[in-house]
Amino acid sequence: MDIQVIDLANPLWLKTLQKLSYDVYHLPEYVYLESQRTQSIPEAILMVDGEKIFFLPYLLRRCDDLFDGEFAIPEVFDVVSPNGYAGFLLSEAAANTPDFLNLALEKLKSVFFSKSVCSAFLRLHPILNQNFNEVLASKFCQVSGETISIDLSLSTTEIWQQTRPEHRTYINRCKRDGFTPKMVEFKDYIDKFIDIYTETMERVEAKKYFYFDYKYFASLANLNENIHLCILELNNQIACAGIFTECCEIVQYHLGGTKNEFLKQAPSKLMFDYVRFWAKERGNKFLHLGGGVGAAKDSLYNFKAGFSKQRHPLLTLRLITDEAKYVHLVELRAKALKTESENLLKSHFFPAYRSLN
Repeated sequence: MDIQVIDLANPLWLKTLQKLSYDVYHLPEYVYLESQRTQSIPEAILMVDGEKIFFLPYLLRRCDDLFDGEFAIPEVFDVVSPNGYAGFLLSEAAANTPDFLNLALEKLKSVFFSKSVCSAFLRLHPILNQNFNEVLASKFCQVSGETISIDLSLSTTEIWQQTRPEHRTYINRCKRDGFTPKMVEFKDYIDKFIDIYTETMERVEAKKYFYFDYKYFASLANLNENIHLCILELNNQIACAGIFTECCEIVQYHLGGTKNEFLKQAPSKLMFDYVRFWAKERGNKFLHLGGGVGAAKDSLYNFKAGFSKQRHPLLTLRLITDEAKYVHLVELRAKALKTESENLLKSHFFPAYRSLN
């Protein structure tokens, strides 16, 4: 098996994607903007064995800035997926060889160990990596929640029938009230989108990591044909807006928001209704809406569930690639939090040494 760690400038990155089904999260441009946002190192690992291909983009993070200066630690890193649903990509031959995937993950752990990586937290793609929990060893993979998508291969009638009656009522009411949905160039509406998105995050008291600066959105706009903005207008005012990605017949809801003054009309319901039929007309197979905050079955999950009966398990890989370094970092975190390391190790938070409480 040929194994290579490649950077964004390596032409192998794009050449490999051309051989596989992938999503926007695997594009070098997207991984780059995520690395800039998180101050991490963008890389990918490529494993090839004949026709069998394993490809994984990831972010390499330093761990030596996690603790106060009094805690001297050796050089150590960890790995995390870019924001969203990246996961790994497999060629058809690799996907049809179950043993290959588990072998690839063992090789992955060895490569990470050699790079002083002590752990890896990887979010898998709910569609491209669907049901891989039935193939992967249970020590690697766990079901962390559930996401929702709309099956665009269904007829428009069937898609509408899967819509919750309450959602249908609001959609029809918004249409009667004169709300108008349309797709626009994201680059032309960045400032207006940021205003709506920030207003929404403040209203729901979102955590800090749900906020993004102008540079992030400008970089996102540079994805060009892979990025779309849907807005809903009423009397020349934008009531709500949503960013959607499109890649390899998969449309993903990325970020969105609604202005406070239009909350009662729930215009986002009409926005999702419009986007699903727009996506279907363009020949896409899925509109993936995602799940709740932190994979919880919360009000956001319940809202999305009103558009479709199709569900996907949200899978995560939690790899400890260097046990000694991992335990050492957990001990340092426990000291900082004035608790016992066993308490952190028993928690569901991974990696435990990044826990804040």
